[in-house]
This record gives sequence, C-alpha cells and structure tokens, in this order.
Amino acid sequence: MRRDTTGNYAASIAGGETVRAFVPHPLPPVPSLDLSGARQPLLERATLALGRLDSISLLLPDPQLFLYAYVRREAVLSSQIEGTQSSLSDLLLFELDESPGVPFDDVVEVSNYIAALEHGMARLREGFPLCNRLLREMHARLMARGRGSDKAPGEFRRSQNWIGGTRPGNAQFVPPPPQEVESCMTALERFIHNESGIMPVLLKAALAHVQFETIHPFLDGNGRLGRLFIALLLHEGGALSQPLLYLSLYFKQHRAHYYTLLDRVRTDGDWEAWVDFFLEGVEETANGAVQTAQRLVILFQQDTQRVQASGRAAANALRVLDALRQRPLCSLGQLCHTIGMTFPTATKAMQRLMALGIVRELTGQRRNRLFVYDGYLSILNEGGEAL
Repeated sequence: MRRDTTGNYAASIAGGETVRAFVPHPLPPVPSLDLSGARQPLLERATLALGRLDSISLLLPDPQLFLYAYVRREAVLSSQIEGTQSSLSDLLLFELDESPGVPFDDVVEVSNYIAALEHGMARLREGFPLCNRLLREMHARLMARGRGSDKAPGEFRRSQNWIGGTRPGNAQFVPPPPQEVESCMTALERFIHNESGIMPVLLKAALAHVQFETIHPFLDGNGRLGRLFIALLLHEGGALSQPLLYLSLYFKQHRAHYYTLLDRVRTDGDWEAWVDFFLEGVEETANGAVQTAQRLVILFQQDTQRVQASGRAAANALRVLDALRQRPLCSLGQLCHTIGMTFPTATKAMQRLMALGIVRELTGQRRNRLFVYDGYLSILNEGGEAL
C-alpha cells in the first residue's frame, strides 16, 4: 500500500552542508497495516515457526548450550554486516585469554555485541522495561571498546549523521536532525508499550525495527543495536522465552533488498512490502534454528555412541566431549580447570577424540595446543563466512 512519505523533511547542517533530514511520523502507520490476502497466513506461519523455536527447550538436553553458541553465531553475523571480517573461530579464540594474536579491532566488536545482548536480557529478567534508557545502556556496552568507542557510547547523538554517499550532500539517506532524536525515540518507546490497540508482537517488532533504523539515534552502532532490538522486543512481548530469533543471516543474504525496502517505507509508505519480507525472514530463520538444534542433537548422540564404543577409558573421553559441547574450542589448560581433570588424563582423552575424528588440533604445536569440536563448529559456521 502506498501512503506517500511517512515523515517530514527538515533542514539540518552536516559537514558544513545544509541537507534535508527525514523526521518520521510516529507509529503505527496511518492508514493501518493491510493484513488482507496472503499477509494474514504469512503472519500465522511466522508465529507458528516462532512457537516451535520457543519450544526448543523440549528438544535439547541443555538449551543453554545452544543459546551460548547461537548468540555468538549471531554476534559474528551481525558484525559482518557492518564490515568486520571476524569468524566464529576468531571470537572463540579471543575469549580464550591464553590465545593472543586474534585481530583485536574486528573481534572486540563481536565480543561487545554479546556483552550488550547479555546486559539487555539480564535487565529484562530483573523486570526492567524495554525502554530508551535500556537501549542507551546496551549501546554503551556495544561501543565500550575498539572502533567507535570515541563516538559517545550510551548517548543519543548531538550532531547530524548520514547514510551512504561520499558526503552529506549526496547521502542516500539523512536521519532526523539531532534536536529531533529525543522526541522521535520517546514516540517509539510509547509505541512499544502502547496497549490500547492489539497488535501482534511480530508486527510491532517489524515496525519498530524500521523506525529505529530511520531515527538512527546514535553516532555509530545503530545497525547492530537495531537488530538486537528485534530479539528483545520478541522476548519482552512474550513470543520467545530466550533470545533465539536473529535475522542477521537473513538480512545479510538479502542485503540490497533489505535496504531497498527500508527506503520504500520512508518514501512511499509501503509498510506492507517490508512486513512481508520481515515475516518471511522470521519463518525462514526460526525454522532454520530448529533444524540446527535438531542436527546438533543428532551429532551429540552419534559422537557419544562412538566414544562409548571405543573401549576402555571411554568415561574420561565422554567428560571431555561434554565440556566441548559447552565450549567447542578450548585449550587443555582450560579444559582441566573446567572439569577438574589432570593434564595427563585430559591429554589421553583428547587423543582418543582426535583418533575418532571428533576433535581437531589447531596449532600443530607441542605446547599451548588448541582443540576444536569440528562437527559442532561447522554446523554453527554455516552462513557465517565473512562478506
């Protein structure tokens, strides 16, 4: 549906140039979303897929293991959209204090992303509302170290930014002037918590994500925080008990179309095309996450059976395998500390897993060796190749 523009233009100064900055109208759209035709069944399918994902705890022996790995996979993917070249292996190496040499600037951004998400979820569990204060707190953690740490972490911007182009005058899009940011974000917060109209949480998340990206309230980190915003909205809205729905891979795979649809909302008011794209992404991503969980369960079962059938001392190898499910890349020193095993015993158990082809040693050295649970990491790495 065409609604013409969904905001007003205001003159603003950026880089010494006067530009037309876009100030979005408050949500919800006027006229309201058209849910006729195929859109209602699409919403129902996406909602069902989200429900299957939320029930994943019934499938996994320990859903926290999946959450640990899936959050890190999402952090890598979301940061790759912003241009980092870090992989999941880089992140896991970075988290090992005894493993220097991992490129700092890229991987620290990924680590910051995890810190921001974990802070947001902890606050929501405490009963703190999803509000602008929480978004600022998360942004402070997102930008705490590395690139962008000098761009006012945790504060709404006080200067004009722009997206695309070589300078403000030929930018693809110019968000609201700095003096409009606070009021725009207050209106967004009001929409999130408005209970007067009954709007499915998936639709609310779809609209709120576009509005956040349009406001672009921070000097840096808006894309990553805007994608985190979706997971938090779905959690607070009761659609997910854990933050397990991440659309970064879907956005990465359809990057050009994603940005085109954001522009069409702003210029033509075509919220419906964006909502269709968003709901298709939710359905595809939720189904993919469930399939990933199922594949991991099968992998764990098969590898456990292989170790059990390997003869004497299988018990120690099973203890090491269990630790690798929790941290698929580790050193022997870390492993011994985690499970209380002596170094010689852990070494023999790891050698058994290597002989079975379950584990691979990464360094080729005699000392300070690192081991990876290959099958586990390869499943998580799918779609995570750097751009």
